[in-house]
Amino acid sequence: MKILSFVLCWLFMLPVVVYSGQIGDVPGASSLPPIPLSLDELHARIDRTHPLLKGAGAEKTIARGKMLKALGAFEPTLVNDTELERFISRTDPASGTQTVGYNDTLVEALHPSGFRGSAGFRQAIGEARIPDLSFGNGNQQVILGGYLPLLRGLMVNPERAELQRSELADPLAEIKIAQTRQGLFLAAAHQFWEWVSAAKLLDVQKRALAVAEERYTQVDERAKAGAVAPIDVTEAGHEVHRRREVAIAARRLLEQEQFKLSMFFWENGSPTIPPIDRVPEFPLERRAPTTEDVTAHKLDAMKERPEVKELEVEARLNNIDLTLAKNNLLPSLDLEAAPARSPEKFVLGLGYRFGVELRIPLMQRRGRGEVLQAQGQAERLVMAQQYRENQVLIDVDNALSAVERAKERIEEAAQALRLVEIVEEGERYRFSVGTSSVLFVNLRERNTIDSQTQVIRAKAEYYKALALYQWAIGAWSKSPSEAIRISYR
Repeated sequence: MKILSFVLCWLFMLPVVVYSGQIGDVPGASSLPPIPLSLDELHARIDRTHPLLKGAGAEKTIARGKMLKALGAFEPTLVNDTELERFISRTDPASGTQTVGYNDTLVEALHPSGFRGSAGFRQAIGEARIPDLSFGNGNQQVILGGYLPLLRGLMVNPERAELQRSELADPLAEIKIAQTRQGLFLAAAHQFWEWVSAAKLLDVQKRALAVAEERYTQVDERAKAGAVAPIDVTEAGHEVHRRREVAIAARRLLEQEQFKLSMFFWENGSPTIPPIDRVPEFPLERRAPTTEDVTAHKLDAMKERPEVKELEVEARLNNIDLTLAKNNLLPSLDLEAAPARSPEKFVLGLGYRFGVELRIPLMQRRGRGEVLQAQGQAERLVMAQQYRENQVLIDVDNALSAVERAKERIEEAAQALRLVEIVEEGERYRFSVGTSSVLFVNLRERNTIDSQTQVIRAKAEYYKALALYQWAIGAWSKSPSEAIRISYR
């Protein structure tokens, strides 16, 4: 029975042991290769974490503040006014000194059309004769007042103009955000490919150094056996130190590009150096845009580029100033109706006053000067818009030229690399059979390294040119809504 129990326990434990062993064979997450960093991921991180883009997002808060400030001119105001006067009546001096007055409680407000009105009630203090809109015991009065400009200030006035300007503050904030985003994305793309190319250049120098060190070992052994001259050992050692120095410079270049790239790679409020093991390979070349694509991109760029949109908003702001300046050239013709504000007149029975005022400026220097300024600004904006639109077209053509020339450089550099590798391989064969020297092998390998460097730099220039094309057509001007996180308090 003991033996049977022991066998049964082992049978039950065997699947658990086998399963545990299988789990141990599965590679963990730490052994998986890191995901290469892509330009899209870098741009997404900029949208989420870059402080300059967040700071540009604060423009939305500023725009909202301007709107609230402009609306403040039209908000109602509660007024409580108490007036008292002591006097001796001329008609009845025997009555002696009298103290009379009133207490007004009313609400005043300005309408964007220019009409200013007030409404409330008045409580008389002392004896008073109320001719209009009295109620209660005859010592209370409904008070209504209004001010209406008929020419200057009707529908066009400084308060309404400020409100219209504040309405354009939000589009202007969007444009500033788009400009910041475009600039950051372009700079990040250039720095990203500089980082990638620096990593590839360091890899080339490391491989070249490993080859030189291996050759030095081989030549040293052959020199000890008397197969080669000692001078070849010296030449091989010189090449090792030379390539080691170049590799150190390449490492410093990579570290420099890493530090620069970290300014676009933010995490937890501070720049983070991207790990070297996340350096990606150069992707495949993209399809070149056709003539129809370029034409469509130019038309879109002249509409979507922030520089062009900014001029459109400035033109609308200038139109507001021009309309206001022309309105100021009109005569001032105002209607006014208001309750009597003097306690003495009020207690004597003067309830309301009505008036019409006409003012005609004779020289109109100020008004004409404001109109000239606005017209001159409009002409300047027209010329600036023409310049910006042509600049957009030139930017697109320049970026397209950079893409095409970079592709040609890649083809020529790749062809040169293929030929120089053939020459290097032939020189190595000659060295193996004893018809060449270490010096010539080193020279052939240097040529190969230079060609590999040119291929890497040409590829980097190609992808930087693609980024320039994206910037030129305004592809990065529209940011996702989650990129701007501003809390309005």
